[in-house]
Amino acid sequence: MQIFRRAAMALAFSTMLGVAADATAQQRIKFELWQGLTGDLGERVNDVCKRFNESQAEFEIACISQGSYDEAVQNSIAAFRAKKHPTIVQVFDAGTADLMLSGAFYPAKQLMADFGHQVDWSRYFPGISNYYATSKGELYSFPFNSSTAIFYWNKDAFAKVGRTAGPKTWEEVEGISRELKKAGYACPFAFEHDTWQMMEQFSAIHGQPIATRGNGYEGLDAELVFNKTRFVDYVKFLKKGLDEGIFAIKEKVSGATISEAFSSGDCQMTMMSVAGHGTVSKTAKAGMNWDVAMLPLFDGTKRTNSLVGGASLWALSGKSKDEYRGAAAFFAFIAKPESEEFFSTVTGYIPVTIPGFNFMKAKGFYEKAPYKGREVALESLTASEVTPNSRGIRLGGFIQIRKETRDALQAIFSDKMTVEAGLNQAVERGNAILRRFERTYAGKQLP
Repeated sequence: MQIFRRAAMALAFSTMLGVAADATAQQRIKFELWQGLTGDLGERVNDVCKRFNESQAEFEIACISQGSYDEAVQNSIAAFRAKKHPTIVQVFDAGTADLMLSGAFYPAKQLMADFGHQVDWSRYFPGISNYYATSKGELYSFPFNSSTAIFYWNKDAFAKVGRTAGPKTWEEVEGISRELKKAGYACPFAFEHDTWQMMEQFSAIHGQPIATRGNGYEGLDAELVFNKTRFVDYVKFLKKGLDEGIFAIKEKVSGATISEAFSSGDCQMTMMSVAGHGTVSKTAKAGMNWDVAMLPLFDGTKRTNSLVGGASLWALSGKSKDEYRGAAAFFAFIAKPESEEFFSTVTGYIPVTIPGFNFMKAKGFYEKAPYKGREVALESLTASEVTPNSRGIRLGGFIQIRKETRDALQAIFSDKMTVEAGLNQAVERGNAILRRFERTYAGKQLP
């Protein structure tokens, strides 16, 4: 009987502990972050949220994928109107102007100050923070998953044609592509219709404007001009290589993605986000030797810094004080060097702060085989002082403008339109989007 009594007491005690644990969990302040990443990268954001939840017992964040960046923005807008929106939303670079003028957010600087977090805002890399900052340099959101485009090349294939270094110019890319084709490689260089890589990065590093008024930073009356810059020559260059068969387009709709095409060894050169570095490291065929470099320039061009890609985190207005306390704690957590190291390690995204980068560099992060080369992205982002053409893009409706431009590029590369006609159409339709946006916010000024 005594044994049974002891067993009953033990069961009762464990039950009490379980109830206490449940009560503690229920007492946690819960809030949501809606993200636009899916697949492996989406899971890694979930890991960040899990690490935050495990680091303390006061708050619990739920990170919920919305399927894509576009859907994260659109779903948050719809939920905001219904007062069912998340506390934090991940907004990609193209949605920055729209969020800034919406007024539906709690400015990052004010949020952190209101809840007692001391933040040295100068610790963020200017090439990253400038994209999301106001004209006065104030951040309304927290830079999070940040990247830039870099050039990937197969060292084994290059060795077959007597090459030992990645190309620095597009003229070199063309020459190497012909050599690789002659050596029997079916796909020397692959690209996709992505305007972030093709138009925005090209324009930035070549010092070319995408729009007037400092790419939109100076006013809502900006107009697109990329149909009158060196970007036209670049599209003609890519079209020529495509027609010759030394360049190829690789997208999921037509087979493998550029990442898959490169990591499989089918294509020997490509350009994509540094965020893909981790994916290539995991998926490259056995024994494949590869490396990365900054995006090539046209010969004789002075390089300026590339543009940051990815997204920042916005705290939306209309939530409780407790939820904002949780959001501020989360923002402080992800800004820690240890958090930046973790996220960079499992993804390929770069650290957004100078202390974070120095912390990782001091530990030899960039000397380790799986991560070696990722520092190239930061070299690209800091290649020059920021200029009006390399600060970023602050255009309203830029999500739709990107689509119009992508549609035009698809028409050009499939021989449905000439280069000039396609880019003129994209600019004409894009400017119509800008004028609608200007009318919507008539009388307002960009911060």
